[in-house]
Amino acid sequence: MFRSMFLLRRGLAALVLVGGFVAVIRAEDPPKTREQQAAEIEKQIAELKKKLDDLKAKSASTGTGKKPLTLAEAETWRSVRGVALSPDGKWFAHRVGANEGEADLILRNTADGKETKFSGGQGFGALLFSLDSKWFAFTYASVTPKGAAPGTTRPKAKVVLVNLANGEKTEIEGAASLRFNGEAATHIVFRKVTDPPGPGAAPAHSGSDLVLRELATGTDLVLGNVADFEFDKAGAWLITVIDAAGQLGNGVHLRDMKTGAVHLIESGKAAYRGLSWNEDTTAFTVTKVTDDPGYEAKWISVIGFTDLGAKPTKTTYDPKDDKDFPKDMGITGSASWTDALDGFSFNITARKKKGEVAPAPKEMKTEAKVDPKDDGKKGKKAGPTTGGASDGAKPDLVVWHWKDDRLQPMQEKQAGTDRVVNYSAVYWTKDKKFVRLATDELKQAGLVAKQKYAIGRDSKPYEYMSYLNGKLYTDVYVIDPKTGTKTKAAEKLASLFFGGASASPSPVGTHFLYYKDGHYHVYDMTAGKGTNVTEKVGTSFVDTDDDHNFDKPATPAFGWSRDGKFVLLSDGWDIWRVSVDGSGGTSLTENGKKDGIRYRGLNQFEAEPKPGVDLTRPVYTAMYGEWTKKDGFARIDPSKPGANVLLWGDCAYGVQAKARKADTFVFSRQTSVDYPDFYIADATFKNAKKVTDANPQQKDYKWSAGTKLIEYKGVGGMKLQGALFLPADYEPGKKYPTIVYIYEKLSQNMHRYQPPSAGAIGSIYTSAGYAVLMPDITYRLNDPGVSAAECILPALDAAVASGVVDGDKIALHGHSWGGYQTAFMVTQTNRFKCAIAGAALTDLVSMYSSVYWNVGMANQPIFESSQGRFTAGYWDLQEAYIRNSPVYHAKNVNTPLLLLHNDKDGAVDFTQGVEYYNTLRRLQKPVVMLQYRGENHGLVKPENRTDYAIRMREFFDHHLMGKPAPDWWAEGVPHLKMEDHLKARPKP
Repeated sequence: MFRSMFLLRRGLAALVLVGGFVAVIRAEDPPKTREQQAAEIEKQIAELKKKLDDLKAKSASTGTGKKPLTLAEAETWRSVRGVALSPDGKWFAHRVGANEGEADLILRNTADGKETKFSGGQGFGALLFSLDSKWFAFTYASVTPKGAAPGTTRPKAKVVLVNLANGEKTEIEGAASLRFNGEAATHIVFRKVTDPPGPGAAPAHSGSDLVLRELATGTDLVLGNVADFEFDKAGAWLITVIDAAGQLGNGVHLRDMKTGAVHLIESGKAAYRGLSWNEDTTAFTVTKVTDDPGYEAKWISVIGFTDLGAKPTKTTYDPKDDKDFPKDMGITGSASWTDALDGFSFNITARKKKGEVAPAPKEMKTEAKVDPKDDGKKGKKAGPTTGGASDGAKPDLVVWHWKDDRLQPMQEKQAGTDRVVNYSAVYWTKDKKFVRLATDELKQAGLVAKQKYAIGRDSKPYEYMSYLNGKLYTDVYVIDPKTGTKTKAAEKLASLFFGGASASPSPVGTHFLYYKDGHYHVYDMTAGKGTNVTEKVGTSFVDTDDDHNFDKPATPAFGWSRDGKFVLLSDGWDIWRVSVDGSGGTSLTENGKKDGIRYRGLNQFEAEPKPGVDLTRPVYTAMYGEWTKKDGFARIDPSKPGANVLLWGDCAYGVQAKARKADTFVFSRQTSVDYPDFYIADATFKNAKKVTDANPQQKDYKWSAGTKLIEYKGVGGMKLQGALFLPADYEPGKKYPTIVYIYEKLSQNMHRYQPPSAGAIGSIYTSAGYAVLMPDITYRLNDPGVSAAECILPALDAAVASGVVDGDKIALHGHSWGGYQTAFMVTQTNRFKCAIAGAALTDLVSMYSSVYWNVGMANQPIFESSQGRFTAGYWDLQEAYIRNSPVYHAKNVNTPLLLLHNDKDGAVDFTQGVEYYNTLRRLQKPVVMLQYRGENHGLVKPENRTDYAIRMREFFDHHLMGKPAPDWWAEGVPHLKMEDHLKARPKP
């Protein structure tokens, strides 16, 4: 009987109809509980549903003829890695390639469109046309075979030279570092690649072979042991600095490129370094480096050359001969001529004597006096202790003191720069006088144009508080470089703790521009007087859009006119030409504020750029429509009002270059569906020709149907916008699952092209049928989280009202500051089906006084003067900090939440993630935290980036697309099963 029952059970089967498939569920022996049988049935149903989904996806792609993107495409997607335009505008070259494998180097004739393709090698490299537009050259780095063992030797680099007249190609193996000889364009020079010294071996010398090729004949001349080289602009002279083994033959050679004559203009048993031309390439300097037996560092002197020829004029400055030069200091780095060729400017630094050690600390004073003759009955003299102290081992100790200007971790991070401090100085060759500009009291100092003055900036008195609350102030000094006399010119200029306030000198070197109390000022260094130059302009230069805790932040300054008579400023919309005498200003663009257009930056595309903007010539500027998101490019004629619009459209432009000797421009154009390929245009920018096609394969893939712009009101009723990226097969009237990605303002990314990537919410998701929303968020002081909610929730309403977004299938995602807002949002609303918060701040009270380990400073300044947007610490604003901290509202969380937090996160401490996770777990909320061991604030290792991207997709697909829950979400992964779990994970 029992055997019969056994056979019956073995033969018993259930037929279950699932989505058109029949699942056979057999009874097994021994008998299973109902729960076990149900679990098996659910597992088979899930597997069948997955197969059904796969078939549906395949069917959909077959119907449209396009495939959905996967992570595998991320490695194949290509990008343009450098462009070059010939001086006459008739040739265009670009390198294009994927993350791995061989790139293409494409040379194009811009007149007839004919292209020649070369192997472009791996990564990036030089692309260079001769200035007569007759030759093109590029460097090539060979590709490392995929899967090659570490240390595998690969072929040496090479230089490829192309004759543009006949297309003849010449490859020079084992060469790199190419250069044509300026305007003459008669020669090219390239350096031979040398094998590195063996492990632990120091190079005996820095020189290597240089090959000088005459372009007309192809004749090569090898110049040995060249450490450095430079042509002048005209290409008439070549300077070579020789550094040979044993310093034999070291020196400086000057070659006449027309006659080939070589002049030895300096030699000695020394190393020569720091070759530096003056601006006009009519004079140059080098430094002479010799051993100094008493010091660890080398001794450096400066040599300058003028009146170039067979016997140029040589001027030498050796500090050993100068009684005014600071003792135990020396020149460091390179030097340069002053504009008038009457002095050398350089830096000096302290020098350490050989065997020198830090002075021993003074003995501690004690209250009790010890008599050395005492036998121990009354305080015996202490002898060596036991227990390991006598072996010379030192304690691993760090002393954190409240008077430290910087936290100990920051001091540790900055120890390298603290250890070697460089001070600017000048030596006047005609006066034979050394003047030190920077000192321990005023470390930031430097000469300005024409070298009549120097400007010093001092933030030291304010640094201590800046590292506590983020408010940094700077005093500005004018220095007489002939005497070193310092005069305070401006006091307590405000800036964020990231850097001292700017003092921008004029191109003529007589004035400097600074900002204070809501106005720009110009200081006349000759008269010793400052002038408010914006009070009569008729517009405000306070950035009212900046919602950080900063009083009257400035709008951008675009610099000076070349003649020093005007400063060029932005009021956030228009560009203004403002007189330095304070008499007023004129808008060069006129319609920016009226039409909601922001004019950004100035460019004149000069072949030889000089300081300042030449207002006698046309100036170019970028344009951005604040509310339309249109982008453009315009030309300004400073003598006429208004801007001449050259490009304007629903896209994003990037103007890269202008031909050196022709009115030919290269620019890029991108949208959310169009890669930023390059175009060539004439000065009118009409009938531009597309000259790159980086990713022709995109046509085979589902991508996106474009973008919609939504509008809503946020904090204080402020008008805000969001960019809504449509799914690939978008059908009007149909609603789609949507991922909301947040940070701060993001609608400006509406026309940003996003290639397939393991670390991004974009094309891979729109390809899979998701919509993606990027809304704007602005803030009210002391309420960052609440402000985010007041912006995000109306953005959801507007997105749903657009008819695109399915209000029941919305997910939220953000990282870092966006992660914080995500972690907070799920405590305020249940509107999200799920959420992913990466590297999130979760407890603002504990976060405020923790350390930003990546730089070693406290987070306090970030809270009070930067992203946190608080006006004080939590002791004064306790309720506000708690009100905006996710962890204190964790009981409200009902949204399935995936956290990412890495144990070596140096920006948002790992404990922030752990604290929130443990709180949610204690409350039995649906939460999983992913921790990638050893990773910092973001994921760097490719395998970790890919793993996280796959888990994100599984998480979103489960909650928004109804796909089966991944096992790591449904059940977790025990420690002892992690290895097997990872082996079984799906591949990209």
